[in-house]
Amino acid sequence: MSMFCHQCEQTAGGTGCTKVGVCGKNEDIASLQDTLVFGLKGISAYAHHARELGARDEQVDAFMHDALFFTLTNVNFSLERHIEMVLKCGEMNLRIMEVLDNAHVTRFGSPAPAQVFTGTKAGPGIVITGHDLLDLEELLKQTEGTGVNVYTHGEMLPAHSYPELRKYKHLIGNFGTAWQNQRTEFENFSGAILVTTNCVMPLTDKCTYGDRIYMRNITGLQGGKQILDRDFSEIIAHAKSLPALPETAGNYTIATGFHHSVILSLADKVVEAVKAGKIKRFFLIGGCDGAKTGRNYYTEIAQKVPKDCVILTVACGKYRFNNLDFGDIDGIPRLLDLGQCNNAFSGIQVAVALAKAFNCGVNDLPLSFVLSWYEQKAVAILLTLLHLGVKNIRIGPTPPAFISPNVFKVLNESFGLQLITTPDEDLKAILG
Repeated sequence: MSMFCHQCEQTAGGTGCTKVGVCGKNEDIASLQDTLVFGLKGISAYAHHARELGARDEQVDAFMHDALFFTLTNVNFSLERHIEMVLKCGEMNLRIMEVLDNAHVTRFGSPAPAQVFTGTKAGPGIVITGHDLLDLEELLKQTEGTGVNVYTHGEMLPAHSYPELRKYKHLIGNFGTAWQNQRTEFENFSGAILVTTNCVMPLTDKCTYGDRIYMRNITGLQGGKQILDRDFSEIIAHAKSLPALPETAGNYTIATGFHHSVILSLADKVVEAVKAGKIKRFFLIGGCDGAKTGRNYYTEIAQKVPKDCVILTVACGKYRFNNLDFGDIDGIPRLLDLGQCNNAFSGIQVAVALAKAFNCGVNDLPLSFVLSWYEQKAVAILLTLLHLGVKNIRIGPTPPAFISPNVFKVLNESFGLQLITTPDEDLKAILG
């Protein structure tokens, strides 16, 4: 099947067009329309979080309407216009990531590096997963003084770097790893569970935590309890009634909080280390994590990156290697966790600042992007990088099924976009 579209009444056989659209669109137009819609889904997630914090961007809102209209049947059959619109989607995602970053900093303070505890403290507990920092703040306010401790999970890890969240002493640490491991990890957490955004695993007959998992806002699970507002009294009471968590030390601590404002404050030191030959290259290794085999590639390539290189990471892909000790270069940590997936904005700001410091373009920097993708926010971020003209990005572990061979060829020829191979082969190609 080279394409699939069933959005109009004329669809072939009443089931779907799989070779060429009855309307006249080909697989490349269909591919670009799918890419655009997936990018819009990513933007919508960031716009939702920003709006919850009282921030919005009228230009982004208007683009959402125009872009969806663009994909209606018999509106546009121009390949060039579709490519322009997809890259425009990347531009709008950059805008909304900046809006969300500013909203987070305004509400929760400027992030600072933090070493996060991964054990548990004896007593009742709630683990919160997803991305919504406002939900976490409200939960911390309502649990303060109740004896219920709070733990982050997955993409909530960077919350520990924000001063207005870190100030709560009962925000104990981070429990578990990335989203795809939650069925195992939540089984091992005796307290209550709060899910705030996407990256939730459906309950199965084997899951025993279904009666203690709560869903916030637009998230939902068949069998899970719903909290539509931010009144967390029910889950707090439930947590108190559940078996207490044991006292455990944790096997390691996790470093997070290297927001671009932190890294740029070290700019002179970083530039000097590069000029002195102590830092030879920067790698941005990150993105979405997932359960599919082949993602051990990201662990292996991070481990094999030469010791005179610095690794930037972002989103839940960091869990493939953020439990490892990478050491430092003259006091600069070799692993710098920028934050949640939307903090890809920080990675862009660091790249732009380095290019300015060395009076060159981003593509001339000793900087390589090795990205993992899973869902639509990753698509939006990739489109942002392409909009900015970033070249030679490696993505994996598998190619996006919605991108047609011809479209991928255009992206490869125009931007050098390519699939990962093996860690050794890719490092050889990058390092020469």
